[in-house]
Amino acid sequence: MLRKFALAALSAYVLASATPIMAAEFPAAKDGLYVAKDFKFHTGQTHAEVKLAYKTVGEPTGEPVLILHGTAGSAGTMLTPGFGGELFGEGQPLDAKKYFIIIPDALGAGKSSKPSDALKAEFPQYNYDDMVDAQYRLVTEGLGIKHLRLVLGNSMGGMHAWVWGTRYPDMMDAIVPMASQPTAMSSRNWMMRRLMIETIKADPDYKGGNYTTQPKFARIANVFYGTGTNGGDLAYQRMAPTREAADKLVEARLAAPFTADANDFIYQWAASADYDPSARLGTIKAHVLAINSADDERNPVATGLMVESMKKIANGKLFVIPASATTAGHGTTGGMAKLWAGELAAFLPTVPKR
Repeated sequence: MLRKFALAALSAYVLASATPIMAAEFPAAKDGLYVAKDFKFHTGQTHAEVKLAYKTVGEPTGEPVLILHGTAGSAGTMLTPGFGGELFGEGQPLDAKKYFIIIPDALGAGKSSKPSDALKAEFPQYNYDDMVDAQYRLVTEGLGIKHLRLVLGNSMGGMHAWVWGTRYPDMMDAIVPMASQPTAMSSRNWMMRRLMIETIKADPDYKGGNYTTQPKFARIANVFYGTGTNGGDLAYQRMAPTREAADKLVEARLAAPFTADANDFIYQWAASADYDPSARLGTIKAHVLAINSADDERNPVATGLMVESMKKIANGKLFVIPASATTAGHGTTGGMAKLWAGELAAFLPTVPKR
């Protein structure tokens, strides 16, 4: 029987009823590299070779699961105790003894092909469709996998999961997009990205992308965007209840290591500009568990966009994590998998295998 859309109540009961799963050790990740030949970008440009780096956890005999990271992240950012430690261990929802977990470095990030490799601002302007097409080629051509049990992504990875569901609807049984919504990039989310990009380009050291010294404005733009669109209102009030405490947070963030290449950084954020899978939501065949947090600054619950979007999906459920002083706004789902691991554990066994 088709599962009807359900909206999780914003109450402490929702979290209390989730199955508690403790953080655990999981098998060491293995590195891999696939080279996609004659890769065609949405612009029409073609590259003879595009490198696609990835990590795997578990053995290829397990059920394949694709995990997708957020903007400016990499496969390694999904192996933290707060994420992988809540999911990939024995007895956990994506137990690596049962599943073959594939975590790519997205096109433009990590060890995959990106502007800083050589071409700088001459690198093709890629978008989310290109990034998902690269992941598809890695999975199907590089790893020889014809069907995925699950595609799960966070933030940018969540948006990629929506693209997977609409672009390759027969490729997976289930989709779990998190910290994202399947609607056009717009409003404050895009405005802040645009301002961050323009700030870096305005740095005299940027020189149209042909810099010899990393533009200093990039660090400030990154801290500004991260502070404005991540962290949670209640959590910030707890961490910085005075101006002095807030100043210390700002100073610590500005002093933290920032090694991102400016062109890579701009390309990664600009890739979201034309993201909009909304018109194709009815084509999704997979069962969907969308997970957002009530205090997500980039995907605010108050707009009602997620509720309306989920009505277009035949087999969809929305789980919203209640806001609290210990959640982290947009960063909740990626850093605190313990808050939704129980939902995933209950959801996946109910999904038919296609």
